[in-house]
Amino acid sequence: MGSAVELAAAALMLLGFPLLTLAALLPNVYAFAAVALMTYLTDHYLHRKGSYLVERLGRTRAGLPVRFLIRQLLLILLLARMSLTSDVPFYGAVACFIAFYALQVPHGALAALIRHRRTMPVATRNVDLGSHIRIPDAPPRRLLRRSGEKMLHLDLAAVIGLLVAAATDSAQAAVVGISVTLGLGALYTLALLPYAGRRRMPPKGDKVRAGLDAWLRQYRPETVLYFSGSDDAAYQVNMWLDMLKQLDTRPLIILRERAILENLAPTTVPVVCVPGGVHLMNMDLPTVRVALYPANAGKNIHMLRLPTMKHVFIGHGDSDKAASVNPFSKAYDEIWTAGRAGRDRYAVADVGVRDEDIVEVGRPQLAPIQVRDGVPEGRVPTVLYAPTWEGWDDNPGNTSLVLAGENIVRHLLRADPPVRVLYKPHPFTGNRSARARTAHQRITALIEKAAAERAADPRFTADTAAHAAEKAAARAELARLEARLAVLAASVKDKGDEAEATRDSLVDIPRHEEADELRARWNDAYWRSVGSWQHRVITGAAPRLYDCFNVADAMVSDISSVVSDYIASGRPYAVTDSAGLGPEEFKRQNTAV
Repeated sequence: MGSAVELAAAALMLLGFPLLTLAALLPNVYAFAAVALMTYLTDHYLHRKGSYLVERLGRTRAGLPVRFLIRQLLLILLLARMSLTSDVPFYGAVACFIAFYALQVPHGALAALIRHRRTMPVATRNVDLGSHIRIPDAPPRRLLRRSGEKMLHLDLAAVIGLLVAAATDSAQAAVVGISVTLGLGALYTLALLPYAGRRRMPPKGDKVRAGLDAWLRQYRPETVLYFSGSDDAAYQVNMWLDMLKQLDTRPLIILRERAILENLAPTTVPVVCVPGGVHLMNMDLPTVRVALYPANAGKNIHMLRLPTMKHVFIGHGDSDKAASVNPFSKAYDEIWTAGRAGRDRYAVADVGVRDEDIVEVGRPQLAPIQVRDGVPEGRVPTVLYAPTWEGWDDNPGNTSLVLAGENIVRHLLRADPPVRVLYKPHPFTGNRSARARTAHQRITALIEKAAAERAADPRFTADTAAHAAEKAAARAELARLEARLAVLAASVKDKGDEAEATRDSLVDIPRHEEADELRARWNDAYWRSVGSWQHRVITGAAPRLYDCFNVADAMVSDISSVVSDYIASGRPYAVTDSAGLGPEEFKRQNTAV
């Protein structure tokens, strides 16, 4: 459900409608007004938060329009109970709400038409599609963003006017409120009308595809990175962006989901998002010689069917997970692994992949990992706990988080001599398993409690005063860097809609390079802003996993690419045997141990 505030808002909203009914039946106009205000505010808050409850109510035919209608009907009931059925406010309310919902039809139809027509069959970044087809400016965001919700809230004027009329026995307030609601609703609908015309719309699908093919013939891509995945899987393609940028050949990224495009990290490489399978199979790609696949996905078949290129599985991390030896790998011409361990992994799994199809290419992403021995003098040793996620099944060997995570963290927090604990969970943690989500929350609470206790312990805070100015300066630098990065990100994302973003998607190279430099400086400032003894829970995109590697003196993790990558640091690590295989069998099955 979310935070305690969200739970409280949900409870107040659900309680509000029975209370509205009671206030209408009593009747008590002031109680009705107070409760109505509460339902408006809580409903709006939950929508802004994207609350799970709001989503479930929508699926059970109790969505936002229904809740607005119930509130309006209860207002009419209030007027009836106050014996105003023969007065202007009562008949005005009935006529107003009928007309108001009649306005929803053209308004909703226009908004849906504009969104549909402006959703092109492809979306691009760093592709000069605008020179091949005409893409008009998008409507102002304020017109289409949450347009249905905005339209419904225009009933506020009528509701306020009718409540004032009921309280003061003045028909004038009702007439004014009703006029404002209907007038604004009509104006909002008319404001959408110009953007539904043909001149304000991008070309239809066939012209867009022709424009893309014209650009492809001009660009002549040679290497394609092809990716399909869930909304939160963008990290699997993001890890390859820097490598693509360094290729001698002309690279192209092909994505299949719009959500991945939205979450793609900034890059100078041309990107084409093609959600439709038919559209993809009709793309003109005669110059492509190699297609690289970071993940196994059902939609890969749409590209694998092309015989004019070599198909290579590169994965998104070299690990001993079962997913790393998927039998589907036989579909590719080659499988590139980080080294000998990857080759041995397929031999042990015996899933039908031929040894001659495996190519050891190294792991170029490991370049940022620093190699050093021992703990820097005068610093508390840092141990990184980086468990993987629960996976798609309930195999206990998938993750240590559920069965052992709390005990691992508890022992690290009680270690003597003391250590600093960094907890960096996998981005997918808790997506499938409620037990994993609960374990993550408990571990987070453990670390936050220990961090608070350590912050009050003079053994660790003795040097705080000496370094206070340095940390304050680092925090100030962090704030400046974040502000500038936000400005740079806004300049990229501040597009009216996807079609306009496609038209204006050519990367600003100086800004891109500045952002890269600022992110590196941000990482340095982040670690300087906190004490080297402070426990940390690290989620989100930054600091990155490899940045955590560089400050860690040891690591505890599960069977995953995290272990394979950490080996490059030359520092000690421990791998959990959550399935209880025993040392010999565990080593036999897992080549990185």
